[in-house]
Parts: sequence; structure tokens; C-alpha cells
Amino acid sequence: MLSRAGFIAICLVLSASVAEAARIKDLADVEGVRENQLIGYGLVIGLNGTGDKDSTKFTTQSLTSMLSRMGIRADPEKVKVKNVAAVVVTANLPPFARPGGRIDAMVSSIGDAKSLQGGTLLMTPLKGPDGRVYAAAQGAVSIGGFSAGDETTGIQKNHVTVGKVANGALVEADVPAAFSGKESFSVVLRQPDFTTALRVAEAVNNRIGGETAQAVDSGRIVLKTPETYRGRPVEFLAAVEGLDVAVDRAAKVVLNERTGTIVMGETVRLSTVAVSHGALSIEIKTDFKVSQPPPFSPGATVVVPETEVTAKEQKSRMLLLPSGATIGEVVRALNAVGVTPRDLISILQAIKAAGALHAELELI
Repeated sequence: MLSRAGFIAICLVLSASVAEAARIKDLADVEGVRENQLIGYGLVIGLNGTGDKDSTKFTTQSLTSMLSRMGIRADPEKVKVKNVAAVVVTANLPPFARPGGRIDAMVSSIGDAKSLQGGTLLMTPLKGPDGRVYAAAQGAVSIGGFSAGDETTGIQKNHVTVGKVANGALVEADVPAAFSGKESFSVVLRQPDFTTALRVAEAVNNRIGGETAQAVDSGRIVLKTPETYRGRPVEFLAAVEGLDVAVDRAAKVVLNERTGTIVMGETVRLSTVAVSHGALSIEIKTDFKVSQPPPFSPGATVVVPETEVTAKEQKSRMLLLPSGATIGEVVRALNAVGVTPRDLISILQAIKAAGALHAELELI
């Protein structure tokens, strides 16, 4: 174990060897095939006194406006909204969604409601960035938790002012995506890398033939529809996305000082470097003793502090890490030193500062 105080260090070996490959569909997306974000404003009703307060004016205005559209005239000054909460509803419209399909909707309170437990979302139009309505959400809100009692003696589980309406948004319009007749497509890597992009193009050309694919930069590969797949774009993209490609990754070390987690890739290498590890601990202890004069003598009883200072330095160990050391050698060497989580993070930062760590350090 690398830790001495309940610490867990995780070293994940991210192999870029040919034997370990990933499908293109797990590495890249077809340009233009993406989700679209939707947003709307609505009301959640049926709350058990946990809704917005009367001071939340926009909730009162929304409620009276809705009643007015239904032919009911209500005085905003006399309307109580403790069973109603104003919310923002969000959803992601998946690619190729068609009218009549259903998607999930997230409901988030924007007023001062205490809980959305037991509430029902009224029909809420969901719009895209272009202002067009693409879906309408309505249904029971599930918060996956509960709250009971007041602020001083209450109990709460999970977050009760955010919930989900499962399959509660009905798709009303689709996003146009013309695929038939296209002569070329673009595949975009989720993690741009020149080597991986070149390998994707080579894999497609070896499988499909000719010069079907061409890597134009580190994150984009252009695919030309071959004659054998003319008019069949779905079959063409299915044949491409199922191909295996050896992924190449840059050397990186990720450090999380809050949790002590350390993640290092297999491609991390070191130049020859010597590491000395040791620690100095100083303990200051103060005892209070009573000084009392002899009987029948002048003087007063006083408290006299006695301070004891001790210093202890752990034995320092010098460790030599050879040039080209792999991640396994680094971990074994640091385990031999017996470093703590904080020490290991400091050592890696110091090795990087010395120019001996050939990897990117990322603090999260």
C-alpha cells in the first residue's frame, strides 16, 4: 500500500499498445449528430405547503396568468402560492428524435420553495436556442428523497428542490438532419490526437478500401462515401464505427490533493533523478505545576509552567530513479520509500520542476 493513513492511491495503466484498442464509435462522434438542449419555465403544483412564499412575486404572477387563460379571474394580492413552486425545466433532445417520442425532463426550483416532494409539473413548453418549441413536459416530479420537519428539527435526504419527470417530455418537433445523398461525413474525435486521428483514417482505408478517410487535423477525419455505399449512409457509418483503433494518449499525471487520488498513464517516463525523502517533527509540550511556599512562611502559591521541546527527524532515504523508468518502477520505488499521499504529490511536483518527469501534471 502507498498510504499509511487510510489513503488510497489509484494508478490506472492506460495502454496505447496495439493489443488494446477501442471502437471508433467510442472515440469519436459523427459531426452534426448531437443532442440539443431545451429549456422552459413552468409551475409545480400539489405541494404540501412547501412551495414558494407569497413574497415570490413571479410565482404569483405566473399562477394568476395561467388561471386567466383558463377563464378564471383571480386577484394576485389574494392568491396564496404555498402549494405552488416556480421551476425551470430542462431536457436534452437526442439526435433523430421524432414527434411523439418521449424524453426525460429535469425540474429545478428557482424560488424559495422548501421541497418539490409530491408535486406535479404543469404542461411546460420546452424551447431550443432558436426559440422554437421542440417538446412539452408534464407529469409527476420524482425527487429521489424526502424532507420532514422544520429548519431546526427537520430531516432531509438528498436534494429536494430538484427532481425529474421520467419520460415526461413529449417531443413535438424534430431537428432536421439530412443524411441521404451526402457524399462525405466528418468524424470528430472526443480527445483530439494526431496519432489517433491518423490511425482512424488508416483503419477505415484498410477496411473500406481506397482513400475513403483522410485526417485533416488532430480531431477531424473526413469520410468520403464509396461507390459501394452510395445511398446507404447508415450502413457506411455502421461499418466505420465498428472498427477497432489503437488509441494513443499523451503522458499525464492527474493529482487530487483533496482526496489524495493519483492517476498516472502507462506512457509516463522519467529521466534519471535522485529523490530524498525525510521529515522533521517538533513537539512542544507545556505542563503546569503548583509552587507552594513552606508552612508559616511569607509568600503565595503560584502556578509555574514548564515547557518541554523535543525534535525528531525521520531517517532520510535517497532513492535513484533511472532514466526511462516505467510507471510500475516509479510506484514500486515510491512504495519502498514509504511516502504519504501529500509527500507523493509534492515529490511528483518536484520531479516535474526538475525537468525529469516527462508528462503533464494536472491538478483537479
